[in-house]
Amino acid sequence: MSEAKRYLSGIQPSGQLHLGNYFGAIRKHIENQDNAFYFIANYHALTTVKDADFLRENTFEAAVTYLSLGLDPERATLFRQSDIPEVAELTWLLLTVTGMGLLERAVSFKEKKERGIAATAGLFTYPVLMAADILIYDSDVVPVGSDQVQHLEMTRDIAQSFNNAYNAEVFKLPAYELGVPTPVPGLDGQKMSKSYGNTIPIFMKGKPLKKAVMSMVTDSKTLEDPKDPETCKIFELFSLFANEEQIAEMRENYIGGNFGYGHAKKALLEQIKEHFAEAHEKREEFLKDPDYVEDVLQMGAKKARAIAREVTDRARAAAGVDR
Repeated sequence: MSEAKRYLSGIQPSGQLHLGNYFGAIRKHIENQDNAFYFIANYHALTTVKDADFLRENTFEAAVTYLSLGLDPERATLFRQSDIPEVAELTWLLLTVTGMGLLERAVSFKEKKERGIAATAGLFTYPVLMAADILIYDSDVVPVGSDQVQHLEMTRDIAQSFNNAYNAEVFKLPAYELGVPTPVPGLDGQKMSKSYGNTIPIFMKGKPLKKAVMSMVTDSKTLEDPKDPETCKIFELFSLFANEEQIAEMRENYIGGNFGYGHAKKALLEQIKEHFAEAHEKREEFLKDPDYVEDVLQMGAKKARAIAREVTDRARAAAGVDR
């Protein structure tokens, strides 16, 4: 029997995790737990977060989120990026074979610069740290959103550059799997992102959740007007939660007229509440037991670090810096 593929992905604790994170990555992570390694990318978050308490709090919240949504520590490995020091070592080894031109073509770096994020060396070399994260666990498959495909292609390029430079098959070349093929829409119709301030946090509830959903931007069509479901971001987000029958019914409501955007928003609100109801209950339990959450992270780090050391030792030996 062939060995199961190893899935690897990470999530940044740079703020509250939201529906874009859930549909773009986390849901896929929960579906693919066996032989999966999922890390909380607190090193990556340092490119934008400069508040230590905020980072610690959101790192813990990220772990609680995964556990609340159904991650089983007996099946999947959950850990903090910073608990694996070999990642920083491997990043340097990879930097020595990574061309400047490759990094200059990174779309995410250009976008973040345009949004006013400081163009630090850390932000510029972000794809190399990401490559180290992926390669260091001998990952086979990385589930990603469509906006992260370039980073996976860069990871393969960097791995191949290292293998070629030292004439050794040190690293596997990982493949990727798409989560949601298009970005999850935010409150303003753009891609849902903390950077845009247009998110719906996964565990938002009550009046704040209702206020957020009801504030979603729409066009000026009246209640009586027929509406195009294919161009409506409310319908698009609703479709991520609903089953086929519910989607078909909503589509008919849009096309038939006498159905306002307010009705659509209320239907979306109910879908969100129902979908995360059980997770809300589990979250309260985990928040009351932080020691258990920390134990899960430490157990995961121990398992992940054993593999990270093996891979880093291969890279050190190939480069001639082994003991």
